[in-house]
Amino acid sequence: MINKILIPTDGSANSLTALEYGIYFAHKFNASLKGLYVIDVNLIQGPLLTDISGSVGMPPYEGFFDAIEKSLDEKADFILKEFQDHCQSAELKFEVKKIVGKISPAIIEEAHNTDMILMAKKGEHFHLTEGALLGSVAESVTRNSGKPVLVTPVNFTEIEKMALAYDGSPSASKALYLSLEMSRQNAWPLSVIIITTDEKKAAVLTAQVEEAKKKTAEALPTADCKTIILSGKESDEIIKFINEGGVKLMVMGAYGHNRLRELLLGSTTSQVLRKSSIPVLLIR
Repeated sequence: MINKILIPTDGSANSLTALEYGIYFAHKFNASLKGLYVIDVNLIQGPLLTDISGSVGMPPYEGFFDAIEKSLDEKADFILKEFQDHCQSAELKFEVKKIVGKISPAIIEEAHNTDMILMAKKGEHFHLTEGALLGSVAESVTRNSGKPVLVTPVNFTEIEKMALAYDGSPSASKALYLSLEMSRQNAWPLSVIIITTDEKKAAVLTAQVEEAKKKTAEALPTADCKTIILSGKESDEIIKFINEGGVKLMVMGAYGHNRLRELLLGSTTSQVLRKSSIPVLLIR
């Protein structure tokens, strides 16, 4: 289950909302938090700074990059102190860490000994190179960390009900079992959404959900779980379901394997992340 949650933070308003969700989940799961600040190596000795200084005829003075690094280091300490203060006020077990490196790889490395990554939809830094073809740090981390990643919205809302978008894929199957466990542990009613116009496929997927409920019921109390069949475009139906306001957490298997198709047409995962007003828990 979830015993340790990694929260990358940068001091932005969105990352503070992520911390608020982190504290909420830590209380729900009796988990500890790990606050991580990554000092972006590109901001210390990146070619951009050198190019800018050269273009205006002002080469970096002696100690220029040292001054930049010191400033970033002091900023990291301030932000992690704020993280620490919030965790202490919430009476949670926690640790904080700052490192210098590239943001996505650093988060992925630090996530090895944690059970979930919780991060803001868009923090202070956004690099096109970090997400390769499709875009963001959150996407890069989700694709490569192997950990569940909870991507938080702008505003915090307590969770009373949750939903899972289920399509029978391996990642969705993992998400199903985690969702059932979370539902039972927190008494959150779970809606499993199956989006298809194929009645036979809907029946097969529904049977898979029922089988998962039976398997997990041996270890945990019965979950309040219902299955809903919808038709239409997956991303549109999921967002419509979210906007109806019945659930406050959406769980889904994350991304497919065809990066070219996702580049040309957009993935369901990416579209839901962009448009969702509630936290989205992504499982690979």
